[in-house]
Amino acid sequence: MTTALTHAITDRRDDLIALTQDLIRIPTLNPPGENYREICEYLDRRLRGAGFQTELIRAHDTPGDSDRYPRWNIVARRDGGLAGDCVHFNSHIDVVALGTGWTVDPFGGALIDGRIYGRGACDMKGGLATSIIAAEAFIATHPDFAGAIEISGTADEESGGYGGVAYLAEQGYFDPARVQHVIIPEPLNKDRVCLGHRGGWWAEIETFGEIAHGSMPFLGDCAVRHMGAVLSTFETTLYPALAARTTAMPVVPEGARSSTMNINAIHGGQPEPADDYTGLPAHCVPDSCRIVIDRRFLVEENIDDVRSEVKDLLERLKASRAKFDYALRDINVVLPSMTDRNAPVVQVIADQIAAVLGTPAQFVASPGTYDQKHIDRIGKLKNCIAYGPGILELAHKPDEFIGVDDMIDSAKVMAGALANILVP
Repeated sequence: MTTALTHAITDRRDDLIALTQDLIRIPTLNPPGENYREICEYLDRRLRGAGFQTELIRAHDTPGDSDRYPRWNIVARRDGGLAGDCVHFNSHIDVVALGTGWTVDPFGGALIDGRIYGRGACDMKGGLATSIIAAEAFIATHPDFAGAIEISGTADEESGGYGGVAYLAEQGYFDPARVQHVIIPEPLNKDRVCLGHRGGWWAEIETFGEIAHGSMPFLGDCAVRHMGAVLSTFETTLYPALAARTTAMPVVPEGARSSTMNINAIHGGQPEPADDYTGLPAHCVPDSCRIVIDRRFLVEENIDDVRSEVKDLLERLKASRAKFDYALRDINVVLPSMTDRNAPVVQVIADQIAAVLGTPAQFVASPGTYDQKHIDRIGKLKNCIAYGPGILELAHKPDEFIGVDDMIDSAKVMAGALANILVP
């Protein structure tokens, strides 16, 4: 880091705050995928003003894409004066549902005691703003750099990334001949290099019954009770087995070093009535009950074994429980991804963490998947990491925030990495 580059970043502190606040104030909730076009147009104006060439790209016919909720993405590129590598900063523009428990306006972007609050502040509009400030400061101090800088804002990471990075990868935007280094500013803490993530298997399990009058349940067959048997077997058999497995991947936090499974949703019997319905429920035995499971698996586990473990449990129930029947349906599969610790972008970011923060970088893996999976599997680009400001445990929580000082420090790391890679 040169003194000029350091000053170029610190002098942009107010700009960094305002940019982050502006991004938070565009409520890009996913689902359903609101205001993607608005935030892409905002970024388009900003990045064109900084000399980038921009493209707005709709991911037609991807999951969730519709005329009401189109899946828009932006890719911006600034070429230097000489041939060289391309460094790409990729951030997702979508945020998750608010949930309850907020004590501040979730889309207000309030600045309180050096923290910016709001949904997406940490995950990951603060990281997006940080990468923009880092790139602008670097260009201002090194206008004759070699190679290229790209910045993208992409859709739907929170729901799989298929309308965002996956689509762009399929179109060749992450071809290793075009892009050589990718940094994803996910909130893994400013002193950590995130090398990859665990795998994920999402599936739906449905149990079946027979409808009957609720006053005579013996004439029917309750699908919810059958699902209760499934959940009970998970508790006594599956969860202890998962907890006993650990990985050599440096996954954080510690609890994610084991295999895990979350019951994402449960639906049984009558649908939830509309909010304006004031009547009573009908008296019926439910003939269907469904759960969605979110199974996170380790690099040491095979996806076929992960599926078979659940299927075998269901088959044992079918053999032992009267009238038990089920269906098991895949929703999505993501394989684990892991970048080599000796990869160029890993070493450059680690060196800059040590230089800026005065402490050795920690090497970690993420408990949840993120868009590295598509850059790796579809783009075939292995030189990819997650690095950005923000505290991982704040993601998806109420009163989510990002520290301004952390963003400044991370911007220095990112800008230092650009100088290391792109300055001849």
